[in-house]
Amino acid sequence: MTSRRPLLALHTAAALLATVSLLVTLRTGVEERPVALAFGVLIAVGELIRTPTSGPGLREAAPLGTAGSLSYALLGEHAGQATHHGVAQVVAVVVAASLLGSVPHLARGQGPVLDHLVRRVLAVGFTAVCFQPLYNHGVFDHWSGPAYALLLLALLVLTVLCDAVVAAALAHSRTCWPFAPLLRDELRCVPGIGSAVCATGAVMALAVAVVGLWALPVFSVPLLLTQHSLRRYAAVRATYRQTIASLARATEIAGYTPPGHARRVAALSQAVGRDLGLTEPELTVLEYAALMHDIGQLSLVDPVPAGATAGLPLAEQRRIALLGGAVVRQTGASAQVATVVERQADPYPEQPVAARIVRVVNAYEEKVRDAGPGGPLTALEELRLGTGGEYAPEVVEALARVLSRDCLTLPTSG
Repeated sequence: MTSRRPLLALHTAAALLATVSLLVTLRTGVEERPVALAFGVLIAVGELIRTPTSGPGLREAAPLGTAGSLSYALLGEHAGQATHHGVAQVVAVVVAASLLGSVPHLARGQGPVLDHLVRRVLAVGFTAVCFQPLYNHGVFDHWSGPAYALLLLALLVLTVLCDAVVAAALAHSRTCWPFAPLLRDELRCVPGIGSAVCATGAVMALAVAVVGLWALPVFSVPLLLTQHSLRRYAAVRATYRQTIASLARATEIAGYTPPGHARRVAALSQAVGRDLGLTEPELTVLEYAALMHDIGQLSLVDPVPAGATAGLPLAEQRRIALLGGAVVRQTGASAQVATVVERQADPYPEQPVAARIVRVVNAYEEKVRDAGPGGPLTALEELRLGTGGEYAPEVVEALARVLSRDCLTLPTSG
């Protein structure tokens, strides 16, 4: 229950901010309507073309929409004329445009749209609150040239850092994964696409202040190209993962392993890896290795009963692991994935962390399948008894912590 409190608090804060802003804007009217409409269209287009896939390097799914939202929050002038929109109008325009642009994604069931909107509202609200009241009261009147540009960039960097905290808190609440590694992964993305969004948002605000709304399409082009590259990268990653998953199913189709075994081991391995603080690239290697950890059994003349390799002699386990590594290398997968598959049966002090995790989770999956009633507790106890030589103690304890969390969901055997 405690892990859901940040989720509820963030959703409530975003909903209150959006509701109050919309009501205030409806009551007072929209200032500089052409400017509000132009930025609204820009944000809506950015949402329409956002990348529906998330993952390493893809934290910012809608860079154009985000840059446009932050730019509007930092807008103080339009073509040399002071603007008079405030915090409420900024949030209201961003909320309306983001919702409009998200309709097709909601209709297709491409999420998580709600968390994305919560992050957008809170980030824009934070930026507008930091900038608009001070600007309208003349605090920045004496700031000009490079100093003013650096001020905008500093505000945007602070916004991105706060957004990383919000994103990590949302992910922690939904998945029960440890907060610190999630925050670290969010911060690792800031120097990449995050810096491009910050720079574009600041430049847009400065350019509109000088030349007007014609600056918006001009400075949107770089982010549109970035968006296209992100979509292609996401498509390549999705295709590659589907290929790995199809290869992993070969052992199931051939009758060497039970249906869904590889997917369950991969999902649970990733959860354990998260608990141990692995980075996103390390988790990707772990997922691919876990999916293909049994692929060496395809080289056997006689299948292992139920694919239960954990009960075999160590020499036979190592032979199957080496066969699996050889197959993985022929598939074009990375050398890191092949190494994890090859070393999953080595003594745990000599294994990389990913191999330790795959070994423990695979053994747990096999033991819990055969243990009957009370299977999880029995399997964990057997693993703890084997921590003296076979299984890494820290991995077994991480597995116990993961299994104790209510929000853990694993693929079924179907």
